[in-house]
Amino acid sequence: MAPELAVDTRAFPCAPPADLDDSRVIVEHDWRAFQAVDRMKNHWDRPGWSERQQAYYWMLTFADATALVRRTEHCQGALEHLSMDLVPADGLHVTLLRIGATEGVSDPQLEHLISLAEHLSVGEFRILAHPLAGSRGAVRFSLTPWRPLVGLHAALSALGAQAGVPGGKPTSTFRPHLGVAYNNAERPAAPVVDVVSQLRSLPPVALDVASVDLVKLRRQGRTYRWETIRTLPLRPKGLASAAEGAAPGAQ
Repeated sequence: MAPELAVDTRAFPCAPPADLDDSRVIVEHDWRAFQAVDRMKNHWDRPGWSERQQAYYWMLTFADATALVRRTEHCQGALEHLSMDLVPADGLHVTLLRIGATEGVSDPQLEHLISLAEHLSVGEFRILAHPLAGSRGAVRFSLTPWRPLVGLHAALSALGAQAGVPGGKPTSTFRPHLGVAYNNAERPAAPVVDVVSQLRSLPPVALDVASVDLVKLRRQGRTYRWETIRTLPLRPKGLASAAEGAAPGAQ
């Protein structure tokens, strides 16, 4: 069972949706939150993040997701006149959890974390990327359902605590999303919301999540780039179902 999500004014949306499994509820919740934004902020105005700094993260990446790339490029074409920073096809990702700045995580800690993650008892799952909503600093796909993503975040967070790495935000404030364009200046939100509203009738794209990536993330100009340190497979569906159905202590 996924841990409970909390209201947090630093997260977006501040409150989680009423149902972590219902696509309609999640998509509508994301959209109403974006509609309520009055002004968008510069996504890159982040003290402490410079091109000289790097950090380890857990992420989902989509190198072979051609349908997602096509849908992203279609949406980005409609957004292009807004002069946002469009996420390149090879930069599409879901940020799961910060592990720590590279200078704050030792090589033995990282290897310990990887060895723990090799036994991660989370099964493969499918999510949908729905066009389109946004936040105070970006335009992004809504992802559904949230439950498997929240469960994965919680499992990775627990491994990080066991390995003694600095870690990131708690699972209670996790808000899954997949960005397609980053806002690069203060601006009224209404023109962006209007363009995004015209893309919301597009059907969702299915994404099969069979692995999670440990990456070394950096900013390069006005985009994110990363080096993949390790790709760790999730449990195949049959094994995951058997593990979840086993009695406590049976494994």
